[in-house]
Amino acid sequence: MLQTFAEYVTYELFKLAPGARPAEALEFFIYDTIKIFLLLALIIFAVSIIRSFFPPQKIKKLLGRKREFAGNAGAALLGTATPFCSCSAVPLFIGLVESGVPLGVTFSFLISSPMVNEVALIMLWGLFGWKIAAIYMASGLAIAVTGGYVIGRLKLESQVEPYVYRINPGEAAALAEPTWGERINNAYRYTLEILNRVWLYILIGVAVGSLIHGYVPEGFLLRYAGPDNPLAVPVAVLIGVPLYSNVGGTIPIVQALMEKGMGTGTLLAFMMAVTALSFPEMIILRQVLKPRLLAVFFGTIAAAIILTGYLFNAIL
Repeated sequence: MLQTFAEYVTYELFKLAPGARPAEALEFFIYDTIKIFLLLALIIFAVSIIRSFFPPQKIKKLLGRKREFAGNAGAALLGTATPFCSCSAVPLFIGLVESGVPLGVTFSFLISSPMVNEVALIMLWGLFGWKIAAIYMASGLAIAVTGGYVIGRLKLESQVEPYVYRINPGEAAALAEPTWGERINNAYRYTLEILNRVWLYILIGVAVGSLIHGYVPEGFLLRYAGPDNPLAVPVAVLIGVPLYSNVGGTIPIVQALMEKGMGTGTLLAFMMAVTALSFPEMIILRQVLKPRLLAVFFGTIAAAIILTGYLFNAIL
């Protein structure tokens, strides 16, 4: 139905010639814009229902009992179920550190929450199939567990700004369990709020993807980020870091680049860099982390993303 509508608008209303670059770009834009907005509305609503079962107090209680590798794994898995972006996860990171959760465990949560995004997971499944979605989730969890474990073993607690440990907000009062009616109403409001925030990013992302799809020659992309370029993965990561965006704005670009022949591992690295290594996150984290720990965090995750990209380029 969506494809038929996109073709009708492109070829009947705008009278564009089939096979022409403007027609391909417009058809891609119309189809993907509608599909992504529908997917996001459904997914955000479902995720917000799930989120209502994981208030910050419960997260602190769960993670505070874990130690070492088991704690890292638990924090990474929990991060996938909490729909925080990289910047909104930082305040919770401060609360976890202050409440006594081990630093490495806290970092596993901080990495996993934006990187293994459940919205991205379901959208990738719908756009590319379950195998790509499974690769995305497995590699993201591996990076979160390994990165947090490494940071924890380095014993860098002294590299957290001292004031974080002096914050003592006290135990939050126990909140009444919301009813299902309240969960649904909150989910509806949250869905509208998120769509209101991200609609422009999605349109920009789809527009960029449609231009790549319709106008960028295949040889141009393959020359700089194709399988013949040994530096394609780090180049993709370097490009992705300053392009801070939400998942909805990134996936259309990834889809267009995949159709042009870019390697799956390279695309995976690009998407992870955009969502997990953003400049705004670094700026906010600098308020609670000293430069050494911030550099270790950034370097560890960047290296893990690059290695993951090379690995999956070799496997696939």
